[in-house]
Amino acid sequence: MSGTTQTATRTVVTGLGVVAPNGVGLDAYWDATLTGRSGLRRLTRFDPSQYPVQHGGEVLDFTPRPAVPGRLMPQTDRVTQFSLAATGWALDDAALDLAALGLYDVGIVTSNACGGYEFGHRELQKLWSDGPHRVSAYQSFAWFYAVNTGQLSIRHNVRGHSSVVVTEQAGGLDALNHARRLLRNGTLKVAIAGGMEAPLCPWGLTGQIPTGRLSRAGAYLPFHRAASGYLPGEGGAMLTIEDAEGARSRGAHVYGELAGYAATFDPAPGTGRPSALPRAIRGALDDAGLEPADVDVVLADAGGLPELDTTEARAISEVFGPRGVPVAAPKSLTGRLYSGGGPLDVTTALLMIRDGVIPAVPYESDIPDEYEIDLVAGEPRRHPVRNTLVIARGNGGFNSALVVRAA
Repeated sequence: MSGTTQTATRTVVTGLGVVAPNGVGLDAYWDATLTGRSGLRRLTRFDPSQYPVQHGGEVLDFTPRPAVPGRLMPQTDRVTQFSLAATGWALDDAALDLAALGLYDVGIVTSNACGGYEFGHRELQKLWSDGPHRVSAYQSFAWFYAVNTGQLSIRHNVRGHSSVVVTEQAGGLDALNHARRLLRNGTLKVAIAGGMEAPLCPWGLTGQIPTGRLSRAGAYLPFHRAASGYLPGEGGAMLTIEDAEGARSRGAHVYGELAGYAATFDPAPGTGRPSALPRAIRGALDDAGLEPADVDVVLADAGGLPELDTTEARAISEVFGPRGVPVAAPKSLTGRLYSGGGPLDVTTALLMIRDGVIPAVPYESDIPDEYEIDLVAGEPRRHPVRNTLVIARGNGGFNSALVVRAA
C-alpha cells in the first residue's frame, strides 16, 4: 500500500498529550527521555513471580482524577482512562475550543492492539468466583479495541468521522495517517488521533508471552549484541492534528507537520522473499517529497530481537547508506507500547525538532558490525533536526513509516 495522494493541504500537529512509563505529561516524559531515565522495572501491579517475563514499562504516577470524570471510572479500563487524560491534555495544549467548530468538523482516530485487558480480567474473575450476576454490564464494551474512540467522542461531543485502526505496533502510525487523510480530503478540520495500551495485568501478560518476542532476561537492548527480546509497556500519546491553514488562521502553536506516509506488508515467513520495509521507507519519503539525504534522524521500531533488529538495520542502511543517518530508539526507555509506541515516537520527533537534540539509548553502543547504523547511545546528541522518519512494525508483517518535519 503506497502513501496518500499528494494534495495542497498540509496537516500539522498543534497539541500533544503523553502517558508514558518514564513520565506522565509532556514535560515529564521529555525530561526523562533526555536524561536517560528509564520506566522499565520489575512489575508491581501484580506479583509476576510465576511468569517467565517479570519486567516491563509500568506507568506508576498516573492519577485518573480530575482528568477522568468520576462517573466514568467504573465504566472504563485503564487504557481508556489513559486516553481520556492524554486527549484532554492535548486539547489544552492546542488551545482548541471544539464547541466553536461545526458539529461534524472534528473526528477521532485511535489505535489499540490489546483492548481493555485489565477490565476484562477483573470481570472474568468475578464470573468464575461469584457468578454471572456480579459481572459488570460495562464489560460488554470496556474490553473492546474501539472503546477509546467511542468514549472520547462521547466525552467531547465529537460527531465527525471517527474510527479505530488495529495493526499491532504499526497501528499508531496508521491511525495518525488516517487522520491526516481525512483532513487532506476535507472530511475533517480537526482530528484527535493516537494510540494507547495497558496490557500489564496477569491476563494481558499471558497473552503476550506466546509470541516468543518478550525478553526473559529483564532487559530491552535494541541493536545490541546482547539483545534477547523486548519488554512490554503501557501508555502512548494523543495528538491534535489540523490543516495548516486552519491552524494558522487561529494563531495556533504548531509543533510540526505530518508530511509523508507509506505502509507495506512483509512476505510470509519461509518464502525467501525480502522484507518490504525499505519500500515503506522510500514510499514515505516520496510522499513527503524528500530524498534520503534530507532526513536528519530515524526513530527506529527497535524490535529488540536479533532477527528483527537485523531486518530493520539493513533497511535503514539500504535506504540511507551505511551509518548514513543518526538512529534513535527512545522505546529503550519505555518498552514497546504496541499501538501507543508510534504516536509516542512521533511526539518525540516533534520535540527533537523543537529543541534540536536526539535522545540516546541508556546503554553504551555495542552494535553488531553487520548492522551499519549510527545508533545514538550514551549521551543525547545536539543536532539540528528538521526532517525525521518514524518507523513502526507490527507483529504479523505490518510495516509503516511516517515523515515528521518542521512546519
